[in-house]
Amino acid sequence: MHFTKVHGLGNDFILVNAGMGEGLPDDYITLAPKMCDRRFGIGADGLVLLLDSGVADVRMRIINSDGSEAEMCGNAIRCVAKYLYEHGIVRKDEIKVETLAGIIVPQIIQKNGRVEAVRVDMGAPRLERQEIPMLGTPGQVVNEPLQVNGQTFKITAVSMGNPHCVIFVPDLSVIPLNQIGPQIETHPAFPRKTNVEFVQVLSPTEVRMMVWERGAGPTMACGTGACAVATAGVLNGLTARSVTVHLPGGSLHIEWADNGRLYMTGPAEEVFNGEYIVYNG
Repeated sequence: MHFTKVHGLGNDFILVNAGMGEGLPDDYITLAPKMCDRRFGIGADGLVLLLDSGVADVRMRIINSDGSEAEMCGNAIRCVAKYLYEHGIVRKDEIKVETLAGIIVPQIIQKNGRVEAVRVDMGAPRLERQEIPMLGTPGQVVNEPLQVNGQTFKITAVSMGNPHCVIFVPDLSVIPLNQIGPQIETHPAFPRKTNVEFVQVLSPTEVRMMVWERGAGPTMACGTGACAVATAGVLNGLTARSVTVHLPGGSLHIEWADNGRLYMTGPAEEVFNGEYIVYNG
C-alpha cells in the first residue's frame, strides 16, 4: 500500500490515496493505530484516506491514532489540498473536499510557481450547546464553569464540525496538559468527547495555544482548534476577529470574516513516500 507522509505545523498524517487504486484493508480502523505507532509503525497523529466523492473533488476520512474517526481536521485538509494540486490530481486553485463535517473548500496560494500556503474556508462555527454537542441547558457555552476532578475551569465550547473546549489561562507553562487534557476530553458533559485547547492571550491580534486532541492526545498543531480559539476569543471579548494563533509547531492565521465564516491560512508539507506491507499472522 503506497502512502505519503505529510504534516501541517508538525501535526502529521499518513495519507493514502485509496481513490486512485491503492488497496486498503477492510480493517483500517484496527490498522490505523499500528501504522501511526511512532515506535513500531510509520508514526503519525492520524491516517488520512482519500476516496472518490459524488459531491466534491475528493472525499477525506480521518482516522485518529487510537482508531477513532474525526469529522474534520484543518491541518490534514491543507495537506490534502497541496497533495492533490502538486500531484496533478486536482489542478484547481479551489478544491472541494467532502468531510463528515460537510464540504470544505481549501484554496491554493502560490508564490514563484510553488504552493506557499493553503487558505481554507472552514465555514461558520457552531455555537449552540446541542451542536457541540454538550449536555445542559440550551444556548451558547461562553466562559461557563466546568468541574473537573475538584478543579473549576471556565470554558467556551465551539464546534467546527468537531467539538472543542477552549480555556483561557494567564500562563500556559503551568498547565499540566497530559493530566488535565484527557480528563476534559472524556468529561461526561461531552457525549462525543471533545478536543481541549488551553490559550494564553498575548494581544488582541495574537494568542498562544496548546491542544489535547480527541483520539490523539497532545499534538503540535490543530487547525480546527485554532479556529475554535479565534472564535472563543471574540466571544469573550479578548481578541479581534483576525488573529495569529501560535502553536507548538508554528503559526496559523485565522480570520472570522463579516460573512460569519472562518478562514484559516497556513503551510503544509510533504515529507516522504513509502510502501506499507500488511503481514498476516
